Amino acid sequence: MQHPPFIVFTDLDGTLLDHASYGWDPARPALEGLARHAIPVILASSKTGPEIAALRARMGLSRWPAIVENGAGLLPAETPAPALGPDYQRLRALLEDLPAELRAPFRGFGDLGPDGVAEDAGLSPEGAAMACRRSFSEPGLWDGDAGSEAAFIAALAERGVTARRGGRYLTLSFGGTKADRMAEIAAQYDAPRMVALGDAPNDREMLETADLGFIIGNPHGTGLPPLPGEATGQIRRSTKMGPEGWNEMIQPLLSNLTET
Repeated sequence: MQHPPFIVFTDLDGTLLDHASYGWDPARPALEGLARHAIPVILASSKTGPEIAALRARMGLSRWPAIVENGAGLLPAETPAPALGPDYQRLRALLEDLPAELRAPFRGFGDLGPDGVAEDAGLSPEGAAMACRRSFSEPGLWDGDAGSEAAFIAALAERGVTARRGGRYLTLSFGGTKADRMAEIAAQYDAPRMVALGDAPNDREMLETADLGFIIGNPHGTGLPPLPGEATGQIRRSTKMGPEGWNEMIQPLLSNLTET
C-alpha cells in the first residue's frame, strides 16, 4: 500500500458538489493535482453505495474507498455496493419485531419504496431507486409525537440500533460515523495526515477529527458555528462557495508539495 503525504476526506452536497447544479467543474484543477500526486480523495456522504459508486466513477475516483450512509459503512475501492446488505436486512427485521404501536409512526425507505422516496425527496425515479438500495442504514419519516419518538428510539437502543435525527429523516443504523471511518481508512495508508472538507453541522465530527479541516462556504445551508479549531488554525474557512471553495482550499496544499 502506498503512503501518500495526506488523505482528503470530503463531503459532497454543498462542498465538492455545487448546491444547485451538483456539478464539480470548479474543483477539477485541485482534483487533477491530487491525482497527479496519487493522493486519495475519499467521498463521505449520506448517499448509498450505489449512488456513491456511480458518482465516484464519473469523477474518476473509483480507485479509492468511500464512506457511505453517513458513516454507517464503507464502499471498497473499485466495488459497486450490494443491494440490501445484511445489516440493512437485520435492521428491517428488528423494526418489524417492535410492538405495533411503536413501529407504526415510522415510515422508512423500505416502507415508502422508490416511488414514495421519489415523491418525498424530490428525486428522479432512478435516483430514488438507488437511494433505496441500502446496505447499512434506514432513513425514515416520523409521524408521531416527541414522546412516542423517544420511546421508539429507546426500544431500538435496547436492540443495539442507533437513531440520528437529520434535517428531515430519522436514520437508524448499528452505529458508526464519518469520523470513525476516517481512522479506519487512514490505517490502510499507514495513517498519514488527514484533510477534511465539509459545509454543514453533520460534518463537524469529520472536520474536528482531521489534522486540517476546511469549512466550505454554502449560503444555502445551515452553516457551522465558530469551532474551537479555528483559533489554532486546525480548521479554516473558504472565502468561495461550494466546489470553488474546495479548489481554493486544496490548491495551497498542492503548491506546498510542488515546492518541496
